Amino acid sequence: MMKYLCLTLFALFSLAAAPIETPEPTERVAVWPDRPLLEKSDDEVKYSNIIRITKVNRPAIEFYKAPDAKPNAPAVVIFPGGGYNVLAYDLEGTEIAEWLNSLGIHAIIVKYTVPGNQREAALKDAQRALGIVRSKAKEWGINPNEVGVLGFSAGGHLAANLSTNYEKRNYELIDEADKLSCRPDFTVLIYPAYIYKEDDKRQSAPEIKVNAKTPPAFIVQTLDDRRLVDSAFNYTRDLKDAKVDAELHLYAKGGHGYGMRPSEDPISGWPILCADWIKRTTQQN
Repeated sequence: MMKYLCLTLFALFSLAAAPIETPEPTERVAVWPDRPLLEKSDDEVKYSNIIRITKVNRPAIEFYKAPDAKPNAPAVVIFPGGGYNVLAYDLEGTEIAEWLNSLGIHAIIVKYTVPGNQREAALKDAQRALGIVRSKAKEWGINPNEVGVLGFSAGGHLAANLSTNYEKRNYELIDEADKLSCRPDFTVLIYPAYIYKEDDKRQSAPEIKVNAKTPPAFIVQTLDDRRLVDSAFNYTRDLKDAKVDAELHLYAKGGHGYGMRPSEDPISGWPILCADWIKRTTQQN
C-alpha cells in the first residue's frame, strides 16, 4: 500500500512541476532596440497552475494573429498582472490572447519590465509598444484606429496609466514608431489595482489623469476584492465626470486573480459581456 501511495504522490508532484504548454506567438518583437531579444528568453519562468514570469530585462511584444480575422481587424494589447513584480503569463496573457483570437481579434502580449515595482519603466514599455503595434498595422492586418488595451490587476493600472498618459512619450523618441499615437482606442480593466491614493483610497492616484479625450472603458470588479476595489470605482467615477463612455460590471464574489478561468461565481461570465462591448465599440459586425 505504501508503495502505491508513494508512486501516486510522485506522479502528482511531477504533474505540478511539469511545464504548462502555451501557444506560440506569430511574431516576437523587442520593445527597445538597445535590448534585443535573445534566442532564448531572459525571463525566468516558474511553473505551477499559473506561469509566473519573474524577470523581464528585455521587454517584448508577442503578436498572436487571429486566424479567422477579417482584413483590417481590431487588436488588443494585453498587460498581464502580478503586482509589478511578476507577470501572470498564461492566466492573464496567453489564455486571453487565445480567447481574443477566437473572436477574430488580433492579440498582443506585452512583457513589460519586472520585478521591482518599476511603474515608470513599465509605462515607457507600454507607450513604446503601442507605437510599434501601429507601425506594424499593415503588416499584421490590424486597423490602426482600433487598437485597445486590456489589463489585469497591476496590468490594469498600467492600462489606465497609458490611457491617461499618451500625449507625450516619457522617453526620447527613437524611430518612426514613436511618432505614431500611443493612445489606446478603448480600454478594458479587469480587477484593476493601485488606481487610488495610499492615504485616501476614494481618490484616484495622481498619475491617473482622466479627461474628455480618455478612451472609453469596460471595467470588471468584485466587492470581495476589498483591498483593491476602489480602483474600479475611482476610474469609473473619473470617466463619468469627464463624460467618457464606460461600463462597470460589479459582482459580489470572485476575489482577485481569476483571469477568465471558470468558477461557480457569476463573475465567470465577464468575457461574454466584454466581447459584446468590444464589438460595439469597434466596427465589427
